[in-house]
Amino acid sequence: MILTLPISDIKKRNRLAMYLNSDGIIFRQTKATGGRKMILLFTRKYGKISVGSAINEKGKAKSSLALRPFTYGNYQIFQGKNYYNLDHAETIKSFYGIGEDLDKYMYAAFVLELTEKLVPEDVAQPAIFDLLIDFMGELETRKKKFETLVLAYEIKILRIMGMSPELDQCVGCGKKDDLNYFSVPDGGIMCSECAEKLNTSREDSLIYETKFGIVDVLKYFIANPLKSFENIALDDFVSSRLQMIIKNYMSYHLDVGDLKSESIFTEKI
Repeated sequence: MILTLPISDIKKRNRLAMYLNSDGIIFRQTKATGGRKMILLFTRKYGKISVGSAINEKGKAKSSLALRPFTYGNYQIFQGKNYYNLDHAETIKSFYGIGEDLDKYMYAAFVLELTEKLVPEDVAQPAIFDLLIDFMGELETRKKKFETLVLAYEIKILRIMGMSPELDQCVGCGKKDDLNYFSVPDGGIMCSECAEKLNTSREDSLIYETKFGIVDVLKYFIANPLKSFENIALDDFVSSRLQMIIKNYMSYHLDVGDLKSESIFTEKI
């Protein structure tokens, strides 16, 4: 026996199927015509998507509050044939402490921009999403040395993406001792013999000496959750050195170019 639904039930079912609901955090907003805006939203269920909205973020409604910077919210999205439109939003957690501190604001903006560059559109990335929310929570309560937390985030996102550098043996010959260099092009640590075969004297060689326990720092960052960095603060020189290596590593292997918000690092050097 074939069962059929009344036309009204079919329309209702189709209407419900057009709505998406997911936790998310806003990457950025741009103004559009007619008082509308386009929002680049990073959702746990659907990944990075662009949605249109006429909701005014300066209002006092629940939906308005969820559109403010550094807010973790739940978003109800209507899916049309060729577009998404934000219908309703509610705040889950507002990281307002980030917005009250200029340095925290700048580091959070950098992490959002970097994550936006790394994640593809319309592909769920729940592990990266959860890492980002954890980062925001840790940054809000952290008192100093925000660069250490940012580095931990960068290294962990590389691990999630399957792009962690080789840290246990030479990327050139496989040797496990005399590992005194880090080769960005080759993707990890390198022994002195292999490094000497390359022109490491050139500034653009992207091969760095692994001084100051840099490899041990990288291994610790990979192995431990962000919460464990609450009382850890890297020396300024080590932090800036690692940030330079990781920036070049991401640029080389993931095609991440210069970011508008990364000036926070050059200002600190």
